[in-house]
Amino acid sequence: MPKEIPCIAIDAMGGDHGPQIVIPGALTAARSKGLSLILVGDEKILSQELKQHKTSGLDIEIVHAPEVAGMSEKPSEVLRKKKDTSIGVAFRLVREGRAQGVVSAGNSGATLACGMFILGRIKGIERPALASILPSEKGPTILIDVGANVDCKPYHLVQFGLMADVLARDVLHIKEPRVGILTIGEEEGKGNKLVKEAVELFRMSSLNFTGNIEGRDVFTGKADIIVCDGFVGNVALKLMEGLATSLTKLLKAEVKKSLLARVGFLLGIRALRRFGRRIDYAEYGGAPLLGLKGIAIVCHGSSSSKAITNAVHMAATFIRNHANEHLVEGLSANKDLSIFAKNALPHL
Repeated sequence: MPKEIPCIAIDAMGGDHGPQIVIPGALTAARSKGLSLILVGDEKILSQELKQHKTSGLDIEIVHAPEVAGMSEKPSEVLRKKKDTSIGVAFRLVREGRAQGVVSAGNSGATLACGMFILGRIKGIERPALASILPSEKGPTILIDVGANVDCKPYHLVQFGLMADVLARDVLHIKEPRVGILTIGEEEGKGNKLVKEAVELFRMSSLNFTGNIEGRDVFTGKADIIVCDGFVGNVALKLMEGLATSLTKLLKAEVKKSLLARVGFLLGIRALRRFGRRIDYAEYGGAPLLGLKGIAIVCHGSSSSKAITNAVHMAATFIRNHANEHLVEGLSANKDLSIFAKNALPHL
């Protein structure tokens, strides 16, 4: 029986650099993983860009979308005034069954809004959340939420943890994921009101909750899942990425200062390259938007072609592993989702 060929809708107009970066990255992924692509955007612009690349043997379709959700536009305005944005059309392709997932480096707020409005949310999930997969000393760690929800209630954080728990088990194959909450101290009682109330709910849940996680322990592997609101998560993620970029630049500057340093660099170049790949956000491509009735991978607006390639790889992996089906099944079987819901906890 032939293997399923994932078909992925690419928001080709999204991001700071548009088709010139998105299309090469998507084509590389399609060529290496045997994928079908639907490039969504201005047909004339996309056709011209495709002419610059070798596409022989690739299954590529262009679907015209005359509008773009600008990076600074409010999601509500995009939904109200622009009916045919590239991200909106991409989600409609998934809803219609023509594609199985979406990859976008465009306006993340508009991506979330279009995903919720067009695909809808998994039953019981009030707010979808962005889950970033990070390297740690003991394997991959999921940081959730990293930007989809800046103002949260305590039960939202528990729902984030429940979604990440299914992701960790079914995609990362972690048997008993350890869940922690990101706060300012590992001691009991540390944190703001949101964190303190969320901790109480986590202890009532069926999750393997291990307590507070400080920022310094994100990469130690102390927890497999680290939960926070989107404001804290996005600041933490951008800080990590900026530090990785600056460390690389500082290392290069130090190497240039002496012949001995250059010799040492050459001797350790393989190890340094491996290290560089581990801290490079482009290696992870993007963050899955969990909680929608479909697969969506959200990339940075400034993503490189390499990051787009890896985001498309991630989407294909999620499709082939039936990740969203597992998420729906796992959440449906978990009574916690009905317990930690808005109507069940009106005071929170």
